[in-house]
Amino acid sequence: MSMDITPVKKGEQVHFHNPVIEFYNAVGGEDGMRELMYNFYDKIYESDIANFFPQDEDKFEAIKEKNTKFFIQICGGPKIYEDEAQGMDLNEFMIRVHDDFSITEKSRIEWLGTIREALQELKGVDQKLIEDFWAYLENFSKLTVNTFDDGSTYYAAFTQAKEDR
Repeated sequence: MSMDITPVKKGEQVHFHNPVIEFYNAVGGEDGMRELMYNFYDKIYESDIANFFPQDEDKFEAIKEKNTKFFIQICGGPKIYEDEAQGMDLNEFMIRVHDDFSITEKSRIEWLGTIREALQELKGVDQKLIEDFWAYLENFSKLTVNTFDDGSTYYAAFTQAKEDR
């Protein structure tokens, strides 16, 4: 299975497409997405980027649930993230959420490596569907990186995101 990580280039237009609903269905719908994402966030809590998340267990559980709702909806599940997105496009909203954090390429790689580990633990899901979901994560995550090795910051505009439909 190819789940490579390609580097971010500051200011580049990023092409991506939302995950196909077949991935959502293959993992088991809403319950399966919760299982996948909870597994991922439990791993994040033990990772090198745990500092981005609340260390209080109850607050972390609330963030885990909120973020899981995003993934359920972006993968074609029920519209359960609408209140959080406040009427914005989900992807644009998620880019803006990350503006409040100093996200580096190193942090992105840690995040992707952790979700890759959770995806590799999926059983009975077609590899092509996993790779499609990975392609979304790998490409879209580039838009959240806002702090660069040269000390500069750059906040991606949603106009730099090119959702391929």
